[in-house]
Amino acid sequence: MIFRVFISLALVSALGSLGSGQALANDASLVVAQVGGRPVTRGELEQKGAADLLQARYKYYLTEKAALDKLIDEDVLDNEARREKVTVNQLLDNHAAKRVKDPSEDQLEVFYEGLQSDQPYSAMRPQILDRIRQLRRAKAGTDYIKELRKKADVHIALEPPAVSIGSIEAPTTGPSDAPIRIVEFADYQCPYCKKVASELKQLVDGTFAGKASLTFADFPLPMHAHAEKAAEAARCAGDQGKYWEYHDGLFDHQNALEVSDLKALAGTLKLNQEKFGHCLDSGGQAPAIAKTLAEGKKLGLTGTPSFVINGRFISGATDSETLRDLIEQELASPEPRQTKTAANNS
Repeated sequence: MIFRVFISLALVSALGSLGSGQALANDASLVVAQVGGRPVTRGELEQKGAADLLQARYKYYLTEKAALDKLIDEDVLDNEARREKVTVNQLLDNHAAKRVKDPSEDQLEVFYEGLQSDQPYSAMRPQILDRIRQLRRAKAGTDYIKELRKKADVHIALEPPAVSIGSIEAPTTGPSDAPIRIVEFADYQCPYCKKVASELKQLVDGTFAGKASLTFADFPLPMHAHAEKAAEAARCAGDQGKYWEYHDGLFDHQNALEVSDLKALAGTLKLNQEKFGHCLDSGGQAPAIAKTLAEGKKLGLTGTPSFVINGRFISGATDSETLRDLIEQELASPEPRQTKTAANNS
């Protein structure tokens, strides 16, 4: 007992010190170095090293989030196993493994064809069957844990790193006074941006209708030759009140983004072709694209999509579930933060 008390007191002391250290770390006037007698403050470091620091903090957040998810999964499994008076392995066998069905012979053969192996199907079949069983059991286990988490009413307070962005002049959909403001940095040739586009639409127009707005901040990547011109074309369509229809059309026809394709899409949407063609050929929208690109570069972005949701940063091939969880977490907070944007409801 004495040993446990000692450990507890040591932990409290350590946490107290950590709290003091965190307070100091947040002090912008704190001197972190001196160069030739000139003090370098925490504020200067945060300002000039913002991009590198944000990316490092986001990687750390992902590591924390993975560890937290593992801990929660273990907790809900342990709790349910105790409730049913079985071991965790027995619990998974009873509720997950039993859901798994063996693949059909046709499915096994399709899997074999994808391997492009020199060995005959008859020799590979046992290995293929075992591999598919493993994959299906893993998925069944994951699905079962998700059910347990919902039943346990899990609420996560861990937040992605905070970020401050300048005024974003970009097309926005949703209420201007929405408590949740999503800024997406995206590229029209990015396959992950295409995947998340429909999911975002469902979140903003469906699940959180009236509570969320979406700002599409163009971030054309250098490797995508047609992305910048596509972004200009969408804004040209916005001049005629059809930004979002054109935006959706670009993702629907992601493999057809030549200038001729962009003009053909404008025709499909019944835009004034002469006006649209002049806007696109003149490059008049290029400066607006350059501004959102510059804002993204300040964050150290190198890929898309990336999101700032009420000042919280997430990046990469994010799914709708992650976005929904973060929005719900933000709505549940006492005073939801908001991201500065100059809304352009095209």
